Amino acid sequence: MSDDAHPRRRPMRPTLSREYIAATALALVDDIGRDRFSMRKLGAELGVDPMAVYRYFADQEALFDGIAEVLFDELDVESLPWDGPWRDLAEQYTHRLRDVLLAHPHAVTIFATRPVRSPAAIETGNRMITVMTEAGFTPGDAVRVLRCLREFAVGHALTLAALRLGGERRSRKPPPDSPEYNLLARGADDAGACGHFELGVSAMLDSFARLAG
Repeated sequence: MSDDAHPRRRPMRPTLSREYIAATALALVDDIGRDRFSMRKLGAELGVDPMAVYRYFADQEALFDGIAEVLFDELDVESLPWDGPWRDLAEQYTHRLRDVLLAHPHAVTIFATRPVRSPAAIETGNRMITVMTEAGFTPGDAVRVLRCLREFAVGHALTLAALRLGGERRSRKPPPDSPEYNLLARGADDAGACGHFELGVSAMLDSFARLAG
């Protein structure tokens, strides 16, 4: 029997859901940037009337909350070293947060400008504070430590995202063969763009350890 007797069916579009819409929106932001994103373009990407999105998200800000939740889910927190020392958990979480954000440079500002309140994020926060209180931190100190690490990772990601999206081309640092090439410029070349992240995380964790016990 020929193939014509059994024509191939076109793949069906996935059923709309909050998760699918937010993931598609993130992919669109990755492609065109936050500034060019619109609900109309999202509707075209989904293959639906843009008004259909509003059945799942009240407005674009709510949709951006959903994008932040998708970014958080990419951390794969279940694979973090939950059974190890608090420091290993905090260090890996901080590095992973920075790496996930840098994988989506156009979306870093979305994550940076809103708290993530999904059930997964809240459960993760509770688990991390539990590990830290068992190591000797008070709940308040544990929250302060985690806020410091989050803000450091997000701020670092914002800086590098800006460089990757064109900021580096606007640098005014003089070239090595220029008379204006001074110690500051040389130090910047020696330091690199991101080598200070590990230095900063280690220094912060060394200091935070004094709060335990």
